[in-house]
Amino acid sequence: MKHIFSAGIALALTLTTATSHAQSPPSYQDQQRLHDIAKAVSAKHIEQDIRTLVGFGTRHTLSETASDTQGIGAARRWIKSEFEQISQDCGGCLEVYFQSKTISGETRIPGATEVVSVIAVQRGSHDPDRYVLMSGDIDSRVSDVMNSTSISPGANDNASGVAGTLEAARVLSKYTFNGSIVYAALAGEEQGLFGGKILAEQAQKDGWRIKAVLNNDMIGNIEGINGVINNTTARIFAEGTRQTETSEEAITRRFTGGEVDSPSRNLARYIDWMADRYIPNLDTMVIYRLDRFGRGGHHRPFNDLGYPGVRIMETNENYNRQHQDIRSENGIDYGDTIEGVNFDYAAKLTALNAVSLAGMAWAPSPPAKVKIAGAVKPSTTLSWQALSSEQNPQLKGYKIYWRYTDAPQWQFSRFVGNVDTFTLENVVIDNYFFGVASVSQDGAESPVVFPGAAGAFSE
Repeated sequence: MKHIFSAGIALALTLTTATSHAQSPPSYQDQQRLHDIAKAVSAKHIEQDIRTLVGFGTRHTLSETASDTQGIGAARRWIKSEFEQISQDCGGCLEVYFQSKTISGETRIPGATEVVSVIAVQRGSHDPDRYVLMSGDIDSRVSDVMNSTSISPGANDNASGVAGTLEAARVLSKYTFNGSIVYAALAGEEQGLFGGKILAEQAQKDGWRIKAVLNNDMIGNIEGINGVINNTTARIFAEGTRQTETSEEAITRRFTGGEVDSPSRNLARYIDWMADRYIPNLDTMVIYRLDRFGRGGHHRPFNDLGYPGVRIMETNENYNRQHQDIRSENGIDYGDTIEGVNFDYAAKLTALNAVSLAGMAWAPSPPAKVKIAGAVKPSTTLSWQALSSEQNPQLKGYKIYWRYTDAPQWQFSRFVGNVDTFTLENVVIDNYFFGVASVSQDGAESPVVFPGAAGAFSE
């Protein structure tokens, strides 16, 4: 018995040593400038912007466009002027423009209507054709989706998202990034996601390499209709299998995995990590669904074309304040008014967007053409296409991540240097999911890319 017991201890020690050598918790180089960005976001600015947007009376897509004080026309011109002022303050660092298309013959836009979004682009220094994007929706509505004249403040839905996008631009415009950042105030969301469709289709036509879309739709409410008051959590909605997957890719995925590792899911994991590292007193819930149950948002048109996109929003919604005529019934106040917005919470979620955008824009591009091999072998080999040194002069190398297949977040990592292939000895491919991130000289990382078409970020 003594000899057997000793042999068992020796085997256990050997296994423990091998495992600890191969598997170490993810390491990350803290970025002080991301802490600075988070602290720079102003709840006061966000409140001022929400109050201004509410003051336009209604921002319904079919509302007044000629007035300087009322309707969606006045709202979009004001948003454009704010972006132009931000650009002026940073020496012309933003390209600001209206993006429009006339829509007609639709259920919610029956007559010819010009749907006009406001776009501001902060060009990257070395890789300007690589984009990360933050958006909010301009338009508002009341109970009747076709009512374009009644007062529709849309304070939380979605003046909060537009105000957050403006504030992110104010903060991030003070920095220079390797990749480009887009700040978008999108129109026509309530009438059929038209602003997002127009921008996504134009981006595809123009060859934009979009690596992330952060759709902010309702980021200011902390009082749920379920009675919960909560300013410490947020939700990130991220779809699974990408919409553009082919039948051949689906067959491959069946045998190699990837259902929970779409680029949208790994974008969500990236944002979740940013919350843990840089946003005090905020925990994010990554929800494995395109959007709320049976519902949709302005990230969907980008997902439809294969771009990674997520929705960031409050955890506990108050349906009495969404899509409601302003009224009081049975002691309940209905309507999306300014009283329902918590500006500090909106600032917290805006800061989460800002640090995530900055982290990705400073980091090298996510690795492309990631592949994996190791079936019926004791070790796992990953390979990828080396990034362009001209577009990514900040590249230090690559980091391999892996996790147990039922784990929601990456658990282990290893920096492997500036190589394009690496073998993890004695890490069996069957037992984990794997991915690769690119790392800059100062430690900024891209989102993790799962091998194969299932996890590929748009190239």
